[in-house]
Amino acid sequence: MTIEQLQEAVCQANLDLVAHGLVTLTWGNVSGLSDDRDVFAIKPSGVPYPELRPEHCVIVSVETGKVVQGDLKPSSDTATHRLLYQAFEGVGGITHTHSPKGTAFAQARREIPCYGTTHADHFYGPIPVTRPLSEEEINTDYEGNTGHVIIERFADLDPVAVPGVLVGSHAPFAWGAHAAESVKNAVALEAVAGMAIDTLALAPSVPPVDDYLLEKHYSRKHGPNAYYGQK
Repeated sequence: MTIEQLQEAVCQANLDLVAHGLVTLTWGNVSGLSDDRDVFAIKPSGVPYPELRPEHCVIVSVETGKVVQGDLKPSSDTATHRLLYQAFEGVGGITHTHSPKGTAFAQARREIPCYGTTHADHFYGPIPVTRPLSEEEINTDYEGNTGHVIIERFADLDPVAVPGVLVGSHAPFAWGAHAAESVKNAVALEAVAGMAIDTLALAPSVPPVDDYLLEKHYSRKHGPNAYYGQK
């Protein structure tokens, strides 16, 4: 994939956030990683979505965090994206939203439990929540430390099997093999967050799904023995 093709893919992924109803104002951004994992393209900061064009997407070095192509400022969340690309092998696209249901769980500092098969189809267990950042972390390197608390939370989790997180008191991040897949996982995260809220309203003490049902539904769509969909 050329840089121009990467910019086109990332621009489209950002526009897809709007189409899926996950964006209010300019609250959200998508990035995508180059095939050689040296650079990534990301939405420019504060640019209204109706005005966004592929050439506006800023190219940033994964190694240094410096802009290597583009005249606009990259998203204010660029440092978070960069650290996740460095830490999470297999991740080639990242989406950050302030989608209402997922953000409600993040603000409540609660993980999203896996209550049923819809959740299990996309996430192998609960969608975790990070600890809140300390005052020092916020005042020194807020966006970088946001990346660090996500990485810290995934110390014993597989980011491919659980392609999303809630940053405590903030909002969701989701990721995937490429930009479009990260958007799909952001859509799934918001959907299961809404289902979880409704489930808790109906049955506040309901337990999470049984492990064997979680395993069945996740493995039928993911992994070497997956059989869902077409080859």
